Amino acid sequence: MNPSDVTPADALVIVDPQIDFCPGGRLAVADGNAVMAPIADLAARFAHVVVTQDWHPAGHSSFASSHAGRQPFETVRMPYGEQVLWPDHCVQGTPGADFHPAVAAAVARAGLILRKGQHRHVDSYSAFFENDKTTRTGLAGYLRDIGVRRCVFVGLAYDFCVAWSALDARREGFAAAIWTPYTRAIAMPLAQGTTVDAIEAQLAAAGIAF
Repeated sequence: MNPSDVTPADALVIVDPQIDFCPGGRLAVADGNAVMAPIADLAARFAHVVVTQDWHPAGHSSFASSHAGRQPFETVRMPYGEQVLWPDHCVQGTPGADFHPAVAAAVARAGLILRKGQHRHVDSYSAFFENDKTTRTGLAGYLRDIGVRRCVFVGLAYDFCVAWSALDARREGFAAAIWTPYTRAIAMPLAQGTTVDAIEAQLAAAGIAF
């Protein structure tokens, strides 16, 4: 799939194109700012554009600062499963939660801006579900109502919010594609490989196109 294949039944889902995820931000993804202007150009090809926005209250349970003695990028067990602890980021009303200025044209085209992660006690990577995998954001219903059959995902970060969104799109019955030139990854090291390696095995198994 490439940009020339876009149809009226496709939606571009731009995941968390925010200042805190770009170089200089509180949870910077390497080279994240480089995809912002290209995403803005890409959005002009789509009849349907959705933008997600991480929108955490101060003291969110996914912040390392909310857990005494814990450091960013450690993991803990939450009632809903394993959770990476992050630096404080995308706190509601702070400059870091704002959209990157280079993606402004895409945000202006969006039919829906979806805020996620606003519930204090559960994180939300996916655009469709919170991390408990049961609390819905409402995105699936919106997309069905406007006739979308395929979701194209871009944005930050590839190995977390972008990938989880694509997996949940398939779970909800949509075709899904990730356009990797318009994404960047955190690539946290694991016992074997990185978070990119781990998530790509799931993406392949789910039939997600690249």
